[in-house]
Amino acid sequence: MMKRLTFLTLLLSLSLCLNAGGKRILFIGDSITDGGWGKSGGSAKPSDKRTHWDMNHIYGHSYMFLCAAHYQAEYPERNYEFFNRGISGNTLTDLEKRWNTDVLALHPDVLSVLIGTNDVDIFIRNGGKDFDITDWEARYRALLDSARVQNPDLRIVLGAPFVAYTGKMRKSENYAERKRMIRQCASAVKRIADDYNAIYLPYDVMFAKTIGKTHGVSDTYWIWDGIHPTAAGHKLMSDLWIKLIDKSRAMR
Repeated sequence: MMKRLTFLTLLLSLSLCLNAGGKRILFIGDSITDGGWGKSGGSAKPSDKRTHWDMNHIYGHSYMFLCAAHYQAEYPERNYEFFNRGISGNTLTDLEKRWNTDVLALHPDVLSVLIGTNDVDIFIRNGGKDFDITDWEARYRALLDSARVQNPDLRIVLGAPFVAYTGKMRKSENYAERKRMIRQCASAVKRIADDYNAIYLPYDVMFAKTIGKTHGVSDTYWIWDGIHPTAAGHKLMSDLWIKLIDKSRAMR
C-alpha cells in the first residue's frame, strides 16, 4: 500500500510540474511583428493601452501569431506563454524607451527581435546623409545585455530587417540607398547574433530568393508594399522561425 501511495504521489508531483508555467516567448519589433495585436487597429498604441484579455486578438495576425499557434497546438503539455510586443512604426529608439516594461518586466525565456526598417525609413525621409550603424549596433547590443543580465540563460532570436522592390516601393527614388542601409543593419544583426550565440533569421535573403524564383504571380504576392509581408510572406517568416528554433532546441 505504501509503495502504491508513493507512486501516486510521484505521479501527482510530475503532473503539477507539467502544468506549471512553461517557457515565456516574447516577440518585439515594429508593425511587421505587431499585426494589430490587442485591438490596436493598426495604430502605434502602446502596450499598456491594448487589450490583454481578449484571446481573439491577443497575438495579432503576423508571423508571431503563426509561431504561437504552431507551438501551442502541437505541445499543449508544455504550457508555452507567448507575448506580442511589436508596435507599428517603432525604431530601435522606441524599443529602448519601453524595454523595461515590455521585455524585462515579462521575464522571457526566449526573446525574438525584429527591428530596423523604420530606423532606415525615418533617416531617409529626414534627409540624413550618414547612418551611424556603429551607434545603432552598440545600442542594440546594450538592450540584449540588459536582458541577459536578468536571465543569463535567455535564448535570443534575431531577425534580419528586409526590403523588397515591390508595390509602391517601385516608385521610390531612393530604393537603392534604402536597400544599402537595410543591408548594413542586417549585417550588424548578424554580427550581434554571432557574438551572442543567438539564432539568426536571414529574412532578407529568404525573401530575395523567394521573390526571385516565384513566377506567374504579382510582384506584391509576398511583400505588398516593399516593407510589409502578405499572409503568404508571414507564413514564410514563421516557417523559418520554427525551423531554426527547433534546430537549436531553444523551445525545449
